[in-house]
Amino acid sequence: MATQHNHILITGTASGIGKATMEAALEAGYHVFAGERSVETNEQPGEQDKLTRLHLDITNDDDIAAAAEAISSHVGDAGLDGLANIAGIGIPGPLETLPISALRASFAVDVFGQIALTQALLPSIRSAQGRIIFIGSIGDRVTIPFMGALTAAKSAIASLNDTLRQELAPWGIEVILVEPGFIKTGANETSKAMIDKVSENFTPPQAALYGETFKNFTDAGYKTQEAGSPPEGVAKTILEALTTKHPKAHYLTGSKAHLMAAVGMLPAKVQDAGKRKMFDLPDKGVKI
Repeated sequence: MATQHNHILITGTASGIGKATMEAALEAGYHVFAGERSVETNEQPGEQDKLTRLHLDITNDDDIAAAAEAISSHVGDAGLDGLANIAGIGIPGPLETLPISALRASFAVDVFGQIALTQALLPSIRSAQGRIIFIGSIGDRVTIPFMGALTAAKSAIASLNDTLRQELAPWGIEVILVEPGFIKTGANETSKAMIDKVSENFTPPQAALYGETFKNFTDAGYKTQEAGSPPEGVAKTILEALTTKHPKAHYLTGSKAHLMAAVGMLPAKVQDAGKRKMFDLPDKGVKI
């Protein structure tokens, strides 16, 4: 059963960029399938409904299969017009001390889960000649100290985005990477709790190596994040990518995105010096 609306699945709609994109898509007239881990069960959309909430943990194969079935049953042969892969996770910490399980968790959400969901929905997307959006980060162009898990995963999804864009071109399916800069998502309490846990879990030797430096980095990071752009700006960019006749392959959006992209083109040593200053990190060789 298909309705007269265009249909889009947006993940991570509980807060931040996902929530802002859901609201923008509804206002634009889309029927939105809103994927959230916190939703208990999948809703059954009615003919006139424009918002269908789905229980969706993108690291869970059963959740993905159930969401794909619910969407396919609703849209029928008309297919799915858009997929916005927004659900993500940012795990901080020095790579020397970061548990490998945390690195795996980062890739499970930001890479493997997003690709698994995309694979499951591609038959419906192909039917509609729809579009696929991945959320990268300015971190896929400029690595940031103590955020290696995030920047590595975002670099991987940027590469996979470009691979899919080329592979799906014969069917007219646009695959687009949106790369936000510094965005004030309202998730500071969650981020602070994660950062505090990293610091609390330092062993005494690790605290001696990284404790002060990590604190300086996070303090500077908070200030930068608080001065960031609102998520509604990213949502506007996503809607543009979904609706414009000739979308770009990549969209930079948000505070300092273009500046940081330019920094990413500088020689590595120049970048390193600039990032040490930006994040209040020790000069090279200070801790020898």
